[in-house]
Amino acid sequence: MTSTAAPLAPLAINTIRTLAIDAVQAANSGHPGTAMAMAPVVYTLWQQVLRFDPDDPIWPNRDRFVLSIGHASTLLYSLLHLTGVKAVNAEYERLGAPSVTLDDLKAFRQLESRCPGHPEYRWTSGVETTTGPLGQGVATSVGMAMASRWMAAHFNRPGFDLFGYDVYALAGDGCMMEGVSSEAASLAGHLKLDNLCWIYDSNRITIEGSTALAFTEDVGARFAAYGWQVVRVEDANDLEQLAAAFGAFKACGDRPTLIIVDSHIGYGSPHKQDTAAAHGEPLGEDEIRLVKRYYGWPEDARFLVPEGVREHFAGGFGARGRALRQAWMSRFEAYRGEHPALADALYRMQHRELPEGWDADLPVFPAGPKGVSGRDASATVLNAIAPRVPWLVGGSADLTPSTKTRLTGPEAGDIAAGAWHGRNVHFGVREHAMGAILNGLSLSKLRPFGSGFLIFSDYARPAIRLGALMEIPVIHIFTHDSIGVGEDGPTHQPVEQLAALRSTPGLITLRPADANEVAEAWRVIMALRHVPVALILSRQNLPTIDRQRFAPASGLARGGYVLADTPDGRPEVLILATGSEVALALDAFEQLAREGVAARVVSLPSWELFEQQPAAYRDAVLPRRVTARVAIEQASTFGWERYTGRDGAVVGMRTFGASAPLKALQTKFGFTAEHVMQTVRDTLAHARRPKTLP
Repeated sequence: MTSTAAPLAPLAINTIRTLAIDAVQAANSGHPGTAMAMAPVVYTLWQQVLRFDPDDPIWPNRDRFVLSIGHASTLLYSLLHLTGVKAVNAEYERLGAPSVTLDDLKAFRQLESRCPGHPEYRWTSGVETTTGPLGQGVATSVGMAMASRWMAAHFNRPGFDLFGYDVYALAGDGCMMEGVSSEAASLAGHLKLDNLCWIYDSNRITIEGSTALAFTEDVGARFAAYGWQVVRVEDANDLEQLAAAFGAFKACGDRPTLIIVDSHIGYGSPHKQDTAAAHGEPLGEDEIRLVKRYYGWPEDARFLVPEGVREHFAGGFGARGRALRQAWMSRFEAYRGEHPALADALYRMQHRELPEGWDADLPVFPAGPKGVSGRDASATVLNAIAPRVPWLVGGSADLTPSTKTRLTGPEAGDIAAGAWHGRNVHFGVREHAMGAILNGLSLSKLRPFGSGFLIFSDYARPAIRLGALMEIPVIHIFTHDSIGVGEDGPTHQPVEQLAALRSTPGLITLRPADANEVAEAWRVIMALRHVPVALILSRQNLPTIDRQRFAPASGLARGGYVLADTPDGRPEVLILATGSEVALALDAFEQLAREGVAARVVSLPSWELFEQQPAAYRDAVLPRRVTARVAIEQASTFGWERYTGRDGAVVGMRTFGASAPLKALQTKFGFTAEHVMQTVRDTLAHARRPKTLP
């Protein structure tokens, strides 16, 4: 690729720079340096290479640009403004209004501005993923690139090349230091993702100072060892070198590309070398005048967009993207005529809609004391759903035989380099990157799931949090959910993980009690369009509850429901439980009934779903008048007080567990019917005690 830089190129580049400078100064907060240094890079990429229609920023085959260095957000906001990218709402409707106005830029980092401190997906159209924590953006871009290859394999047909988009991510030294980027880069190299290009702004500066303080490795050699093509641009201002580097990426057909761009972070005037001001603070009025003088810019102008700059982008970036998108839409209409079933599937996938009859094969498990483990029940349900939802794909962090998440059947092979028809992903021992890659797959509208042991959800938490922040329906499957892992000991026995997941806004956590609750959990999960979920499953068998005697498992959809009750529906004590402990609650319930104790068992698999129910329903399940309440869960007691109240008790974990067979652990930590019954008796006695005013 050769440069086609127009005479307006320097003016356009300096417009990007000065808009970034002015936005940071107006906010008195932000990071102007990287935006100033990388303006020529993003100008070359967007104006000459990127296939993106500003009028339709959710066109399925658009190239993706990810700003992994999210602190340089003004760089992206300036581009979105200058290129005229339009806004899209949550219902995928194009609004025709600008995604980023000049007023939004002037309100950078202010309440309700479309220009928050770091780019946020679903808030600002044209932002492909929420970035902020360094390394997350580049890791997420791997999922986007995988999705492009998967969609090409599943939807392209002779004469109809619908998918083949490329993914570009702009990273910095911080991204390269974070472990998640290394995990993701290793997998991308293994998969030979030749549609993935990372641009590394090597400016050798971090917040503390020179990278020489802590980072002296040869990044290029590391990526070459991962199996990447490595290209170097010695000067970030050299448009010819930049164009050639992007050309090298486009020409490479067997590996991802890392473009290392040597730059000097923008300091304001050329003599200024104050690292803190350059990286994390506004330049100040005096420095702004000096740098604008250096650029040949009117020194006192603020948020100036010179005549011809918007038109320049419209004639290059905009015209190219519009032509490509219109051609794609015409091709899709013809495709709809020849391949109607595939076209319908593609439309549904892009709009997060389920196929008709997707749940027709959901199993009903027979009651029985032996039962089935949560993970095995989930495997059965997952493979009943998968044939009817072809874009349901996923895998594990090297634990599929244990998490039971392998998709079976003739069209459910493994995804591998050059073999993208499969649906099973081998993420390797990379929980953190797996979470970010799942986000990238979901942002591309696939329905991804990833699995691991619950204890290792800690490794994936940053990506889980970002998925919840972005409101994308990623499915996280965690097995080995309690001290039920027994002899593996406290390093593998999750205690605080349920509380951590439940504390995450926008994440639904589900811990089903038996196989039929697992099936109902999947019914809830698949209907979600903007909410991620953590499905928590047991390794050990759970008795399958007799639904002829007790309430149907469909109550799970409301998060909590009355499973067993007194004949008159007026209990004097409530027993609350989740997961494997529900069977224990039922055992205690039946023994207490023989003693004449009027108890109610409430299965509470999802606190989040339960809290979404009307107050009248919640009060009906947990009557306010009943203050004697006992909760049972093989996890930290933290949080249960919201349901047990001051007069209640929790049979839970207050240590990290121990290494021993399960029955010994249950006895040691009080998860026996005898201990639960005694706790109920003690709680009832306390509740019946006359209350006296202090």
